[in-house]
Amino acid sequence: MDRNKLKGHVAMLGAEVLWGVSAPLGKAILAAGMSPLLLTNCRMAGAVVLFWLVSLFMPHEDIPPKDMLRIFFASLCGVVVNQFCFVSGLSLTSPVNASIITTSLPILTMVMAAVVLHEPVTRLKVGGVFLGAIGALVLILGSAGGNGEGCIGGDLLVICAQLSFTCYLVFFKSLIGRYNPVTLMKWMFTYSSICFIPFTYTDWIAMDWSGAPAVVTWGTVAFVVGPTFLSYLLLPVGQRFLRPTVTAMYNYVQPIVATAVAIGVGLDRFTPSNAIAVVLVFTGVYLVTRSKSRADMEQEGTN
Repeated sequence: MDRNKLKGHVAMLGAEVLWGVSAPLGKAILAAGMSPLLLTNCRMAGAVVLFWLVSLFMPHEDIPPKDMLRIFFASLCGVVVNQFCFVSGLSLTSPVNASIITTSLPILTMVMAAVVLHEPVTRLKVGGVFLGAIGALVLILGSAGGNGEGCIGGDLLVICAQLSFTCYLVFFKSLIGRYNPVTLMKWMFTYSSICFIPFTYTDWIAMDWSGAPAVVTWGTVAFVVGPTFLSYLLLPVGQRFLRPTVTAMYNYVQPIVATAVAIGVGLDRFTPSNAIAVVLVFTGVYLVTRSKSRADMEQEGTN
């Protein structure tokens, strides 16, 4: 494996681990009294501040108006629509349903990459995607405990969230490689905050910030720094060096991390099904990584 691909794999693994931690952390913050939309807006506003601060110590990059427009649409797909639909859907459906639906991301990405980027759908890639999906489902259903029922409207919103992120991974891959991740995310989160603030103004006013418990204050800070700033800083690195389907496959790492955290704090226990799920997920990621890309096939055809 060359150095760039290794860098991409490490970046995606790091981002997904942070997003996996966000599930129990976000649950604790919401249980303490913060609304889902307000937490999402805090993520966006906090990330904007951090990315702009870091950009002051980075070389300046000029972005032409055409690419600025593309970055705006990338922010809609990758942040605004994705976050808004997922949080809104989660408030209407069960966490189990939402987790199951998120396993569709690699499948949707594989299909869209085949249509848009003409990436080959090989047997190895299909097998890896579905093997990973089975592993994620084993883990999710094994931890579900049968609590809560879903809602069709909520399920559809979660599906929309996955579709929007799929569009971000596929349609904006070429844009991602042109700019430094800090520059890219600085503008993406700036646009996202501008779009999202009108939806959460009343939540900002209603929140009793002075009387909020420590878990809300420090938990939100941790949520902004880890699962938002650092994860979205790593995401473009993975997108730059890996194919969209490989990038999406790391989505299956999230339920593993969330389960590991739950086990660590005593909210769950490690079972044989957990071990099987972990093996299936990482085997699936490996198979997709080993599958041939369009460039690989074109190179073989010229030899």
